[in-house]
Amino acid sequence: MTGFKEYDAYDALGLAGLVRGGEVSADELLDEALARSDALNPTLNAVTLRFEDRARAAIEAGLPEGPFRGVPFLLKNLGASMAGTPLTNGSRLFEDFICDHDSTLVVRYVRAGLVIFGRSASPELGVSYATEPLLHGPTRNPWNLDHIPGGSSGGAAAAVAARILPIAHASDGGGSIRVPASCCGLFGLKPTRGRSPTGPQLGESWAGMSVSHAVSLSVRDSAALLDAIIGEDVGDPYGAPQPARPYLEEVGADPGVLRIAVSGRPSNGAPVDPDCLAAMDHAAALCTDLGHHVEEAEPDYDRDLIDDERVKIIASCHRAGIEARAAELGVAPEARVEPTSWHLATLADQVSGADYAAAVASLHRVGRQIGRFFTDYDLLLTPTLAKPPLRIGVLDPATDDFEAYAAEIQGFAAFPPLSNATGTPAMSVPLSWNGAGLPIGVQFIARFGDEATLFRLAAQLEVAQPWANRRPGLVVTKGN
Repeated sequence: MTGFKEYDAYDALGLAGLVRGGEVSADELLDEALARSDALNPTLNAVTLRFEDRARAAIEAGLPEGPFRGVPFLLKNLGASMAGTPLTNGSRLFEDFICDHDSTLVVRYVRAGLVIFGRSASPELGVSYATEPLLHGPTRNPWNLDHIPGGSSGGAAAAVAARILPIAHASDGGGSIRVPASCCGLFGLKPTRGRSPTGPQLGESWAGMSVSHAVSLSVRDSAALLDAIIGEDVGDPYGAPQPARPYLEEVGADPGVLRIAVSGRPSNGAPVDPDCLAAMDHAAALCTDLGHHVEEAEPDYDRDLIDDERVKIIASCHRAGIEARAAELGVAPEARVEPTSWHLATLADQVSGADYAAAVASLHRVGRQIGRFFTDYDLLLTPTLAKPPLRIGVLDPATDDFEAYAAEIQGFAAFPPLSNATGTPAMSVPLSWNGAGLPIGVQFIARFGDEATLFRLAAQLEVAQPWANRRPGLVVTKGN
């Protein structure tokens, strides 16, 4: 490590405040982030690409006067194009790919003053909840190196949990912000469908199920970063309802007495580990202590549609992306992708155009059903995951036992996909750790467009039970 020993005592807004006050320079913050990456990344494998020269040049050229001016930042190694830099998407298919433009998201990150110095690890094309791509190797959980940090934003979560940086870009098409936030003891909010920009290359991702934001140590960092990236972009096909005021102003605002429903039953009926149910019960009790109205209740919706219809959409989009890149390279589509990834792509062979349209319509119908539920309740509380963080290798991308692999996927991240299917905002909050010392997050889902309520409650929970002062140990158990 370098000389700024207090680095990990600050969140991102705190670091930006030090830069603004002249107490530390952006170069010194970058030095610290790079030194921490040098020290920890050989163990964690959280950072797959580094752009130090580009980051130094950005500082030298003069950073914008944004809310995060001078704060080191990682982009996920999936999407989020930055001109002139590599982007592998965790796949051998994109091993030599260089971006030719900046995505709208990156433009807004730069405008906010962030210093982008690399990319965090992602599974191949973002289609696993474990970050173990064959191209880059497995990323490990800082709380226990035998376990996964989740996915697909696993590298981002591992880097933030290990205090390489206080906030990092993440994206979520089936739980990929909330899953790693839960696994690594972080705050992770998935925004409403259409809230974060996908331009200029895309109008939406996975029929609107995938959105971008971040994993962070503090609630206020998440709120301020969402403020920095939202807003209509040229050619957007649709957008989310505009917030009444900046999200940062919701942090610390009185949430009032919230009507919170609690349910430990996931849409796919997967069994739920007692540790995850205990975390949900603890969160429910904490919310009751804070004065909220909490009761057992669950929405009435077509549960059997969620997984099947999502798979039709994801497999079709996944196949299209693979085929487009393979055509550019002049190779067979299956030649450079992992066995589980290609198996998912082959499922698109059974999906017609009519099937795809029907799947989208089915998920929209579920969204209407969930919308009616939120006329009676402000929030739905569930476990984030149905199991604690899995061990490395359980979700092996090279396996040929696809049925077992799919069963593990569905049994692990059984709760998050509902919010992706319906477009509703949701957050994972780190309120519990199990007896093995692994983080166990809880999920709150809000009505469409209502991130404000999530931020208000999250800030209240953060004050009632602070989590940022909990630090992971990099532990390896015997046998590894």
